[in-house]
Amino acid sequence: MFTSSFFGKKTWDLTQRVKCAGCASKFSPTQLAAITKSLKHTQNENVLVGTQTIDDAGVYRLSKDLALVQTVDFFTPIVDDPFMYGQISAANALSDIYAMGGTPLTALNICAFPKDFPNEVLEKILQGGHQKAKEAGCEIVGGHTVQDKELKYGMAITGTIHPEKIYTNQGAKPGDSLLLTKPLGTGILTTAIKRKKATAQTLQKVCHWMAMLNQKAVDVMASYDIHACTDITGFGLTGHSMQMANASQVSFNLHFKKLPIYEEAFYFVGKKCITGADKTNRLYTQAQIEFQNPLKPEEEALIFDAQTSGGLFISLPHDQAPALKEELKAVGYTDTEIVGEVIIPSTTPKIIIF
Repeated sequence: MFTSSFFGKKTWDLTQRVKCAGCASKFSPTQLAAITKSLKHTQNENVLVGTQTIDDAGVYRLSKDLALVQTVDFFTPIVDDPFMYGQISAANALSDIYAMGGTPLTALNICAFPKDFPNEVLEKILQGGHQKAKEAGCEIVGGHTVQDKELKYGMAITGTIHPEKIYTNQGAKPGDSLLLTKPLGTGILTTAIKRKKATAQTLQKVCHWMAMLNQKAVDVMASYDIHACTDITGFGLTGHSMQMANASQVSFNLHFKKLPIYEEAFYFVGKKCITGADKTNRLYTQAQIEFQNPLKPEEEALIFDAQTSGGLFISLPHDQAPALKEELKAVGYTDTEIVGEVIIPSTTPKIIIF
């Protein structure tokens, strides 16, 4: 087992032991759609959010005032430090609950461990996940482990929500503004990390954002008329915005120059630090993406880049967007920007990039 240094601490080269890192290790959305197309959607009236709109989590109504929100997420190491990997993986799983406007309640660890890994490494991964769950006020009540050639860790999370206060990806309305709360480029930067090309400063920056919970954002959003919300993860900005547009039956204008982006990402794209998900995300969205102005290759890579523990993508009334942006910046989401607007209703939605 190779060891190295992370912020001056001993660590292990976890990313060298896996083929793909983080959310880039997930199935391509096109392949996933083909596999699941024969599965029937539930007709249970208590399932308020199911699989029909490819939302972030499922919602099941228990009573007129209470519903459960459920999600699961796990992936291969995104960074080399096991404790930080545990934190990021937990934050990423919790994000789906927040994207629905819910409150996480309990979590179950999901672990696939190579049997030749030292117990110390596996313990630190779980400690990182536990610390992030504790920050969220979420109780870890158990879990499951299997042996595997590649390391994987994540959580299945149950939360609560009021049945009439759910954020879904199907409520965006023409005239709405679109906000994004975290910078794009984690897939590119973590590929650079895996290839030992990133500086300690870049590593620290991207870890800060990936480990940041979306909890405070949801607390702020409660005072606004949120029409739709999702989080930007493995399918990239284009994939997740397309899913929201499809569910809402509208089209989006997105302005590239307004997107929050890691400055270092442009450099590493030039060094060919892109994930395999770049290709699959392009394939998934190609029929619905329209470029009004040509982008440079390194710019295009940012909108298709697979994110891990990314920001919230929010649709709300245009006149409320500036105030929400400033409040989000004030509570720590300092890169929040208004990145576009919802336009005409459409049965064939488009994501139009300017």
